[in-house]
Amino acid sequence: MKDAMNASNLSGLIHPNGDPIRLNKQKFVAIDRQKDTTYKATYRPQALYSRADNGFHANHESFLLHEVATNLPIYREDTGPTDFHLHLPPGGFQLVLVTSGAFAFDYDGSVFYVGPGAVMLQSAIVHRQLFYTWSGMSTEENLKTPQSVVPDSMILGYSGKFIEAFITDPTSFPNPTIVAKESINEYETARTAWSHPLHDRAPGAKFWFQDPLSLQALYKPLATSIRSNSVVYLRDLEIEKPSGELVTGHIIATDPTDYSLLPKTMSGKADASALAAGQVAMYRIIRGSAEFTDHTGKTTELVAGDVITAGKDSVDLTGIGENTQILRLGLLNGMEKLRSWTPTQRDEIDALAGQIVEQSETRPLRTDGDDVGYLYKPH
Repeated sequence: MKDAMNASNLSGLIHPNGDPIRLNKQKFVAIDRQKDTTYKATYRPQALYSRADNGFHANHESFLLHEVATNLPIYREDTGPTDFHLHLPPGGFQLVLVTSGAFAFDYDGSVFYVGPGAVMLQSAIVHRQLFYTWSGMSTEENLKTPQSVVPDSMILGYSGKFIEAFITDPTSFPNPTIVAKESINEYETARTAWSHPLHDRAPGAKFWFQDPLSLQALYKPLATSIRSNSVVYLRDLEIEKPSGELVTGHIIATDPTDYSLLPKTMSGKADASALAAGQVAMYRIIRGSAEFTDHTGKTTELVAGDVITAGKDSVDLTGIGENTQILRLGLLNGMEKLRSWTPTQRDEIDALAGQIVEQSETRPLRTDGDDVGYLYKPH
């Protein structure tokens, strides 16, 4: 631990070899195609991960977006609920956007039952995945099922999937197991996690949950030059402040031709200027299709599962099809004020495991207690 503390004067995100990690502020466009992607059981056997690697590398490996697809039933001995664990990424940023099926997540003892469209933002909170749906389909069929950010019954019936994002690569920061699966007592839950002075959570960052049917999540019509045969709507994920002003997040969407799918509000218009935020922008097509035009005038069409990553003013969303849903993330300058974990620090923290939790309490009702996120103590 002494080595980790002695390195506390390090500033800026860095690669393990010491090279700095910065947002790519040049003109660039990188595309990750769903048809070319690979899925790997990187962390747990029940989940397959598909990374937007072209965008990750083009943006100096500062921000990772990947899809997580549940692929095995929950009742197997090697799957099921996860352990209690902790992520300590730079700046306190882990984003989860559910896109199919249903999940139950436990964040510091508060359980969230979530389906398509639910958004969670957290870091340095002891958590686990309690439940997920599995359709029983083969891997090949399962990976082709449609996704959505609207909680309709068909999408809820598929295997659980979500889009997940981190600042830098999760393998570069500590991810300690706090309580192993076989040692979990369901009548107790970890209450107070440990905070480390090198984990420089951005000012104002906190746990955030947005229900897709909450008033704040309703879609507003967007006055825009985007070419479309129907009205274009915008949903603000409201993650800019909870992330410590590191990232903005929105869903750009259209209805199917024959019926109204998106939960809407007509009280006001969406703020189109929100779609200009960010030194780097990432667009992930959840469903449908969209057309993008880059700074050279080249036009590219993307379909469900594709991701485009681009420097500021390097690409514009110029066309959007019917029944289309697009996640847009704008990466802000605050990211460059964060610090990295060195490999030594990461290994030392991972080795502490259960020692990181300072306290546990019995909760007669698992929702009793302070709001999720209080356990992150200022330092």
